[in-house]
Amino acid sequence: MQIRPFRGWRFRGEQADVSRNIAPPYDILSQADKDELLAGGETNIVAVDLPHVPPKEAGPDECYRQAADTLNQWKASGVLVQDEAPCLYAYEQTYTWAGKTHSRRALLCGVRATPLGQDVIPHEHTFAGPKADRLKLTEHTRTQLSPIFGFYSDPSGNVADALWSSPGAPALHGQLGPVEEKLWVVSDPAVIADITATLADAPAFIADGHHRYTTAMNYADALRASGQIDENHEANFVLFSLVAQDDPGLLVLPTHRIVRGLAEGFSVAKLRKAAVEFDWQRCSVTDADLSDADAFLHRYGPGAMAFMDADPAEIWIARLTDPGAMAEVAPEELPEWHKLDVAILHKLIIDRHLDPWRTDELAIDYTPDGRAVLAACNSGRAKLGALLQGTPLTAVEAIAKAGASMPHKSTYFYPKLATGMVLKPLE
Repeated sequence: MQIRPFRGWRFRGEQADVSRNIAPPYDILSQADKDELLAGGETNIVAVDLPHVPPKEAGPDECYRQAADTLNQWKASGVLVQDEAPCLYAYEQTYTWAGKTHSRRALLCGVRATPLGQDVIPHEHTFAGPKADRLKLTEHTRTQLSPIFGFYSDPSGNVADALWSSPGAPALHGQLGPVEEKLWVVSDPAVIADITATLADAPAFIADGHHRYTTAMNYADALRASGQIDENHEANFVLFSLVAQDDPGLLVLPTHRIVRGLAEGFSVAKLRKAAVEFDWQRCSVTDADLSDADAFLHRYGPGAMAFMDADPAEIWIARLTDPGAMAEVAPEELPEWHKLDVAILHKLIIDRHLDPWRTDELAIDYTPDGRAVLAACNSGRAKLGALLQGTPLTAVEAIAKAGASMPHKSTYFYPKLATGMVLKPLE
């Protein structure tokens, strides 16, 4: 991939606390979330990044004009200041999961927008509505407000060595929920050249932000086609947060399923009787530490998943013993895809064996928290809970390189990136 430094816009000045200015990614926020963030600080980036709620389709032009006006006012009044020279940015998030503290380190930079599958490799499908919303926002603000989350291979650790050899005090810091956020400005031309050369032959795999990347690529393509920009223009480069795939803080959580709307009479006992392709093993709830369901399931081996219903006393562990069943139900998919836990769950359990209890009200909620699944079943809100192991990055990479797409909600990269640590201009 071709990376490039840029003159970022940042809140206030050096060593600033930006806790009241930053926000989670726009696509996980509700109107209530937006209101709460703005109540904490009227210059929170959510005022610009989420003009239309929900962002599943384009909203009225006026809301995007207002977002652009707000952004321009912040620039004019000094709420946002721009770095004098093109820079790279070192970004660190410190967080706790399942009682352990982790730090995830990333490089914030511009990555040249290329057709998907070349230097930038996706693993998810995109939908027209969210892209229409992001395109309107980009056209009005001419700024990339939140980074795409990407990972890359650098087994030698050259990028990390260059970024973190002597970081000093961060330029910005903040707290976003339980996550500590820090940003350093990297302006040394030698360091920038070293990192640029290291990543020249490394593709970027999109972990999160497929809609924003496609929008940025389409935006630049349209400007070039109309003769408004050349190949060197800033709009050709997309704001990325790049994490080395062997970074110890790069945590990929499973996304568990809470299934609602199944017909009366359903039970895991009946599911076990139908799903003969699986080996089933009973586990007492008291023996299951669901604060880290991924680690709990690892004890049962690769591919193990867990199921529960309204009976609070037991959990059933299932492992597929007939791998040929996946080739039968999804012959169009790759062998690597057939091995994915989430694909097995949906194709064999949800699509096939839940069919006798399917109703028009069937719905699935998603969560990385195993305890939330158990609570939903025990309360009667859900008739079935399914726990999965986390999808390995190697599997995501293999599916992406093969040009295929992961099943919906296959990965949960935790924590989410903060929006507002640095903004990338497109002009």
